[in-house]
Amino acid sequence: MDFGIGFISNNIMLPILDFFHGIVPSYGFAIIALTLVIRFALYPLSAKSIRSMRRMRVAQPAMQKKVKEVQERYKDDPEKQRQEMSAVYKEYGNPLAGCFPVILQMPILFALFATLRGSPFADVDYTVDMQIFPREQIESVQPETVTTKAENVYINEDVHYKVLALLPSENLGVGQTTQLEFQTEEGKSLNQLNAETESNLAPNLEVVKGQERVKINEDGTISAIAPGEVSIKASLPGVAKNEGFIFIEALGRVGAVGEDGTIHWDILGMVIFFGISLYANQKLSGQSNKSGDNSQQQLISQITPILFTGMFLFFPLPAGVLMYIVLANVFQTLQTLILMREPLPDNLQKIVEEQEKQEKKEKGQESLPFEKQKRSRKKEKASG
Repeated sequence: MDFGIGFISNNIMLPILDFFHGIVPSYGFAIIALTLVIRFALYPLSAKSIRSMRRMRVAQPAMQKKVKEVQERYKDDPEKQRQEMSAVYKEYGNPLAGCFPVILQMPILFALFATLRGSPFADVDYTVDMQIFPREQIESVQPETVTTKAENVYINEDVHYKVLALLPSENLGVGQTTQLEFQTEEGKSLNQLNAETESNLAPNLEVVKGQERVKINEDGTISAIAPGEVSIKASLPGVAKNEGFIFIEALGRVGAVGEDGTIHWDILGMVIFFGISLYANQKLSGQSNKSGDNSQQQLISQITPILFTGMFLFFPLPAGVLMYIVLANVFQTLQTLILMREPLPDNLQKIVEEQEKQEKKEKGQESLPFEKQKRSRKKEKASG
């Protein structure tokens, strides 16, 4: 039994998706609702991570200095060094504390990502391998049934099942025919599912290896023509693949540029907006603060939005997945804006005040020596 990403997707994500699609028959709305539910559920973990990173950014210079002092002072006393290091982390915080909430979130976020890349937003593909034998040899070959992994498939917008592909025998003789069958894990055929739900979901078959050895007929049967190895890909269409939402033309569309060179402005707009929101998030959280000392880290923070934007252009994602990513990042930006207004612990607040004082001094905002002298002379004249 799968208790990993597939389990979370099938038992948490899809029921939520179905619930909201039942309220408003729009998968675009369902994606928004699903994203918000998950983000609110993960809010405490995200908040803990943001707070920890904020505190570490403030405390890092002072903490590094303190750590070096402890390592030097107690280099011959490991036990005392460990105790003092614990005291330092207790005062300033553990640098790894912000990583644990992120790690805990990952399975849920991966499951959400996988949900939006599968049915009903995309085709579900199955691949089966066959061996074609000469007619005189096939009688001596033992037939072996081929069964693929069961995948979640939406028969229509309201009903979905775990469906697998079954080939009666992977061995076929020249001149013989067979047919790829689709059924649930309980043995209910795709034809039965279509009849029960008044749907007409039908597979699309494509020979991806050995095109000269088999022929796929109009009725879906597979005819063996010549001996050799054959691979066949069968796809069950995503029922919401071509569904639009607001400015998005198709939730299952992949890529900012079509095969014919047409620009998909909806996808391009979401990718660009994601890059802008990521940059805004970094500015709010202080990751791109120029006053820091680590210029290499600053450079990485500044080019990260560009890298991610380029990645989504050259390694495209479905429009529905991009919509989730954009919404999640906007939510994260708002969360960061709220949490950055929280007061810091007293010891860290003192560090911030000292940094601000130093910055003002460097910018010449503090009164200069001659200004103080002028003020003192004015006071002397006033008293005289």
